[in-house]
Amino acid sequence: MDLTVHAGERVAVVGPSGAGKSTLLGLANGSVLPSTGSVRVLGTDPTALRGRALRELRARVGTVHQHLELVGQLRVVHNVNAGRLSSWPAWRAAWSLARPQGLPEVLDALTRVELADRVFERTDRLSGGQRQRVAVARLLVQRPELVLADEPASALDPLLAGRTLELLAGLAVDRGGALVASLHDPVLALRHCTRVVGLVAGRITLDAPAASLTAGDLADFYGAPR
Repeated sequence: MDLTVHAGERVAVVGPSGAGKSTLLGLANGSVLPSTGSVRVLGTDPTALRGRALRELRARVGTVHQHLELVGQLRVVHNVNAGRLSSWPAWRAAWSLARPQGLPEVLDALTRVELADRVFERTDRLSGGQRQRVAVARLLVQRPELVLADEPASALDPLLAGRTLELLAGLAVDRGGALVASLHDPVLALRHCTRVVGLVAGRITLDAPAASLTAGDLADFYGAPR
């Protein structure tokens, strides 16, 4: 595939399971290395970076993973503060486990995802939807320029799902960056994104402004009845 995402875009990546959506996001955050071709993220080739330069790039890219990558035994405050690990020295990260640092920012992020009352609760005691919102709050304190989200609203009700996508999109655009989100819900894709990219077997078969598409167009893309 050949894909360019510009600053200010909200891109929904759609497609059937196994189409390559998660792999595409992995290429963009550097967790997956290309076997051929090249990837440039925020103007930089991540495979050419090492040490501090790589950490600085990773601080500018935030990801909501499909499996969330939270530490269940830790309290919510610590999982949210994990969004700052790339910018904190090791001593501050270690000290924060005993005495949480940056608590006002953590509370602000949790308030925005409606979880401020769970700040000191163990993360593994939360529901699936609540853990998903903790992962979003982690990005809010990280404040990345490029936001990558792999099914960020799959466990949320429609109202919270819409609010979450708006939070992620606003975070990226406010920083002069972009949002790229893998989504299964056509309504979310059309309502909250400016562009829809459809993948089938690792190839782009759809790339259009969201405003030019309808739910019926996406039903045709999936081969489903309208």
